[in-house]
Amino acid sequence: MKQPRRLRQHRCRPRSFIGKMCASRPSGSGSSRALRCSGNWTALTREFQPCDNGQLMTRLFISYSHRDEALRAELDKHLALLRRQGVLDVWSDHRIPAGGELDAHIDAALESADVIALLVSSDFVSSEYCYGIEMKRAMERHAAGEATVLPVMLRPCDVKGAPFAKLKMVPTDARPVTKWPNQDEAFLDVVQHLRRLLESRRSTEAEEAASPPPASPPRRSSNLSLPREFTDQDRHDFVRSTFDYVREYFRESLAALGERNPGIQGRLLDQGAQSFGSIIFRNGSRIGGCRVRLGGMFKAEGISFSNHEETGENSFNEMLSVEADKHSLHMKPSFGRFDGSGGKPLSQQGVAEYLWSLLMDQIQ
Repeated sequence: MKQPRRLRQHRCRPRSFIGKMCASRPSGSGSSRALRCSGNWTALTREFQPCDNGQLMTRLFISYSHRDEALRAELDKHLALLRRQGVLDVWSDHRIPAGGELDAHIDAALESADVIALLVSSDFVSSEYCYGIEMKRAMERHAAGEATVLPVMLRPCDVKGAPFAKLKMVPTDARPVTKWPNQDEAFLDVVQHLRRLLESRRSTEAEEAASPPPASPPRRSSNLSLPREFTDQDRHDFVRSTFDYVREYFRESLAALGERNPGIQGRLLDQGAQSFGSIIFRNGSRIGGCRVRLGGMFKAEGISFSNHEETGENSFNEMLSVEADKHSLHMKPSFGRFDGSGGKPLSQQGVAEYLWSLLMDQIQ
């Protein structure tokens, strides 16, 4: 029986699930669902059981293509804290009992979902089951106020005119997860949006239910932060991760530069694990380039920048070294420009933006 609209969250452990794996298949014999799905389902429903702590739980259903299984698994890891905190009920396919009727489990899971996440990619859109059945029913329940649909852009694809395109997509600005320099940051962004959605739902439902009085604030100081001592390994790992971030930042920026400016083509030159080069052409003629590498003439734990992609090992125009304050690591330019940007501590993104600006100075 379909659940009443007011029972979208419960003070009990609900029948629930985490998505299913689906993909387009050619037509042939067998049921329509069997033709449209890969057979690797992750949907589970079960009888309600009392919660130990009475925590309001939200039931999440994830619809995705089996070709995006690796990305779904990463998202599942980032949902772990919400599960541990007892606010999200997420289940995987191993909970489906052997011999269970797939259609019955899938239908019950979708119909009892509070939030339906659509992991959007070209494979998702091309799947008759994901797009034609799962997404269609999800949007119907969204329109009826029975559930909330959350589209998550996994990989770049055309979604213009899709029913879910009118909804706010995540990550921020609908930037696909695979286009972020750091996919952990992309999934963190998704989880932060989901957490805000859950908090909004809980506050709405809590107004209609009795709640215990708030606990008294702790009688303690908020001044509890102590200085941290950073090891050589901490510094090494920070420089390496910053270099990897800069490399991906340049890769994406060069691609975007060419897309936005006709006649411009940017190339990233992989030069091994320790360095990379960038070169920019206008109508086939070189107009700028650079080389970024780990270390430099005097400092092993640093990042150096040269104004030409073929610069030798002992030549550079900027050197950034790793430094630490009482609580965090950052990088600091040795030379800097004459616009006030030199000498300031920079985060990983700040390093990438600063070095990109040095390259753009050549062509702007």
